[in-house]
Amino acid sequence: MLRHALEAQGHSVLEARDEPEAIQHLRQSRPAVVLTDLKLPNGDGLGVLRAAKELDPELQVVVMTAYGSVQDAVTAMKEGAMDFLAKPVDPDHLNLMVERAIAQRRMLADYMLLKEELAVRRGAPRIIGEDPHLRQVSEQLHRAAGTDATVLLQGESGTGKELFARALHALSPRADGPFVAINCAAIPENLLESELFGHEKGAFTGAAARKPGRFEMAHRGTLFLDEIGDLPLPLQAKILRALEEKSFERVGGNVSLHVDARVVAATNRNLKAGVASHQFREDLYFRLSVFPITIPPLRERLGDIPILAHHFVEKFSRDMTKPTLTLTVAALDELCAYPWPGNVRELQNCMERAVILSDANTILPRHLNLSFRPGAPADREGSFDPPGMTADPWSDIDLSGTMGEALRRVATEVERRKVGEALKVAGGSKERAAEVLQISYKVLLQKMRDFGLT
Repeated sequence: MLRHALEAQGHSVLEARDEPEAIQHLRQSRPAVVLTDLKLPNGDGLGVLRAAKELDPELQVVVMTAYGSVQDAVTAMKEGAMDFLAKPVDPDHLNLMVERAIAQRRMLADYMLLKEELAVRRGAPRIIGEDPHLRQVSEQLHRAAGTDATVLLQGESGTGKELFARALHALSPRADGPFVAINCAAIPENLLESELFGHEKGAFTGAAARKPGRFEMAHRGTLFLDEIGDLPLPLQAKILRALEEKSFERVGGNVSLHVDARVVAATNRNLKAGVASHQFREDLYFRLSVFPITIPPLRERLGDIPILAHHFVEKFSRDMTKPTLTLTVAALDELCAYPWPGNVRELQNCMERAVILSDANTILPRHLNLSFRPGAPADREGSFDPPGMTADPWSDIDLSGTMGEALRRVATEVERRKVGEALKVAGGSKERAAEVLQISYKVLLQKMRDFGLT
């Protein structure tokens, strides 16, 4: 009866006998509205409601309940139902309810589009990609943007966590305020507290004047704490207090300062594992992960690789005042077959390099410089070695002087090449390169300075 009443109004209707069949339909199609009875032969309407909201938080769900079961209806509303209908159902009332649900869905879609357009005009970064995982992240971002909840962005190096943080800020009511970023891993531990909270004049040697910290600078805006997993334990307690009480003292000061800053944190580390190994405070972890968002790595978004590659080629062609280059089919195949350990950042670097190297109107596989991929055949085109001959690897090594001097030169060259190769594999990500080399981040920075790789 319900199906006939709705089809008479021009709606397309899918029917399900119970909760498992309803969930199957939800996963296979994307309905605009879900109409469910609370009492079902197998499962119940609350299970259908929860499944619908899990798949699409904005999906409108109307529940039906027997006359007098108001408490059940209230429970459904608390679970996220749009409204409820008492049985027996009046077809006219049903049609009005469905039309209202569809109208709300359209209004929400229009609102999100307008919000995105406004954010673009304000300078929000574009998040490029059509993968369902990325769309889900974008939806979560929009939902979090309207609140002041602390957001934890999780994902591998190079996935664009700062880009998402900037988009979150631009979509939020704080968009007119400052966006202040700090990389917790890039600043020495003895300076990090001063950078975060500021210092008073004379607080330590060299503190010639009072200096505001990043928390103060982010007042009425957004503070982005990048690589929060590298935050030293002594500072974690002070960060926790600043988050909970929105107050802190500058280094060397005793006056409590109050700030209104929304905090967004990011990490490529497993913070749960850090909590288990007592390297990260459990209370801070729970305070940061009020609204966690996990950004998928590029290897899980294969369909976005050609889209991103074309975007970067157009961008760099324009920046270098070249005609827009074309990616050959062979080059695209190479890109899609590569695992991208450095994620989007590595792809961006790869496309910039390819645009520089290409001296024609097309980008070929040899321009991508992906030959270091394990198992990939070496590209011999352009090699200076005569066919059938292999260069002596010792011919360019300086073995003069004492044994110790020669060993030091060889070891230094090996280190320099190894660090350079690791940075290349990691797509420029220092954090990832340190993991590849199995050395600390600080040791890597020192070696990069020593070898002039900064």
